[in-house]
Amino acid sequence: MRRLIAPSILSADFTQLGQQVRACQDAGADWIHIDVMDGRFVPNLTMGPFIVKAVRQVTDLPLDVHLMVETPEPMLAAFAQSGATYLNVHIETCPHIHRTLQTIRELGCKPGITVNPGTPASQLDEILHLVDLVLVMSVNPGFSSQTFLPEVLSKVSYLSKRLAKINPDAWLEIDGGMNTTTLPLALQAGVQVFVAANAIFNHPQGIAAGIQELRNLLPS
Repeated sequence: MRRLIAPSILSADFTQLGQQVRACQDAGADWIHIDVMDGRFVPNLTMGPFIVKAVRQVTDLPLDVHLMVETPEPMLAAFAQSGATYLNVHIETCPHIHRTLQTIRELGCKPGITVNPGTPASQLDEILHLVDLVLVMSVNPGFSSQTFLPEVLSKVSYLSKRLAKINPDAWLEIDGGMNTTTLPLALQAGVQVFVAANAIFNHPQGIAAGIQELRNLLPS
């Protein structure tokens, strides 16, 4: 399975969002990552379905929508209708996770499950066969520009081995503090999809240079 770069628009310049998303696609980005925060599950408030719809209008790349919200179920249809490819929910917020994942698939999206740094990876064991994507947070979610937490690498390794046995077609993704120093560590642990925000959108030489710098660290 090849390795993918997914720029997170959390660090984009929203006065030029369409241009920056197109720049990501032109530079060879594989997915676009969209962080949705409700100000309750995480201490920040960000994008809704209208942003997903706007991004869908300017790119045909897969849209990886990460729902950092307390009660994602009432929102799923709106995000699916707005053009999401993947809908990622948190294991910490979904008490009836089988039903939630089933609903995502019925809506025509690919279901993903996300786990916070402080949550044991073993909590995902019962549902790994039901998802198309597993996202490991390598920072506590809520804000960009946080420092990578190296203790999550053991969680990544555990999930990589479990997915290889249970669901080898699912992607293993990481989000939080990805840069030229931390990406090789995550790669060695088994990550396949690398979400990056500042390393791309705030790269001193621009978006294309940021993506290329990360791409150079991945196997061809």
